[in-house]
Amino acid sequence: MIYQRIALIGLGLIAGSMAHATRRADLAGEIVGTARSSETLEIAREINLCDRIVDTAAEAVKDADLVVLCVPVGAMEAVTKEIAPHLEPGCTVTDVGSVKKAVIDAVAPHLPDHVHFIPGHPLAGTEHSGPRSGFAELFDKRFTILVPPPGGDAQAAEKLRKYWEGLGAYVDEMDPEHHDLVLAVTSHCPHLIAYTMVGVADDLRRVTDSEVIKYSAAGFRDFTRIAASDPTMWRDVFLNNKDATLEILGRFTEELFALQRAIRTGDGEQLFDYFTRTRAIRRGIIQAGQDTDAPDFGRGAKR
Repeated sequence: MIYQRIALIGLGLIAGSMAHATRRADLAGEIVGTARSSETLEIAREINLCDRIVDTAAEAVKDADLVVLCVPVGAMEAVTKEIAPHLEPGCTVTDVGSVKKAVIDAVAPHLPDHVHFIPGHPLAGTEHSGPRSGFAELFDKRFTILVPPPGGDAQAAEKLRKYWEGLGAYVDEMDPEHHDLVLAVTSHCPHLIAYTMVGVADDLRRVTDSEVIKYSAAGFRDFTRIAASDPTMWRDVFLNNKDATLEILGRFTEELFALQRAIRTGDGEQLFDYFTRTRAIRRGIIQAGQDTDAPDFGRGAKR
C-alpha cells in the first residue's frame, strides 16, 4: 500500500483504469470517486468502480493523501477552487491532463501551501470514454510523465512515481514546456490530423458512407479510431496547448507541401527516401515496446 486514501475527481477512462489498477496492485487503503454527471455517478456506483462514490469533489478529497484531477483541462481551475479548502495538510495533488503548462497555471495558484502539487500525464488511452471504459492493464508498459515543480518535495514526488510504477507504467520527468512540445508532435497534432481526415471524408459526398466503412481497413480505420476520442477533452487540449500545436502544424504544412510538389513533379526518389525514413520511426516504436506490429496496432479494446 502506498496511499491510505485516493480521491479520483472525474470518473472516465483514465480514472476508471486507475481504480482498477490500484486494486490490482493493492496500492491504496480506499479509493473514493466523484463526477459532475449524475449519470456517471449512477453507473460508477452500479459497477462498484470505487470503494466509495460521493456526490461532490469537496467530500471526495476529505482525508485523502492523494487527489487526482481526472477532468478536462478546461475544468481544472474550477475543480481546484472547489477542493482547495478541504485538502488535507501534506496530501499530494496531481492530474492526468494532456497539457501541462496550462494546467499548472490554472491549478497551482489556488492550492494551499500545505499540499504538494505534482502534475502528471499518463500516455495511455483508447477511443472509449465513461466509467465503464476503464481496465487495469491500460498503463502497463506505457509511459507516465511527471512534472515536479522546482524546489518541490522530493519524497512526495518519489511516492507518486512509485504509485504510477505500481499501476504498471514507466515513469519519466519533464519540464512543462518541453512536455507540451513533445506531446504536440506525438499526440495532439496526430489527433487533429485524424479529425481533419475524417471530416474530409464526411465532406466528400462522392464517397458514400457505406464505401467509407467498407474500405476503412485501408488506413482510414485508424484515423476514425483516433477521431472517436472525447470531443470535450480534445477541444480543451488544443485551446490550452495553442503555441506548441501551431508550431508543429506549421512544420507539418511545410512537409506536406514538399510531398505535394514531389507527387506533382513525379519525383519518385524523394518520395521513396521520405517514406523509408519515416518507416524507421514505426520500427523504433515497436522496438521500444510501445506498440506491436499487429494489424490492430496493439489497441484492441480490453474491456
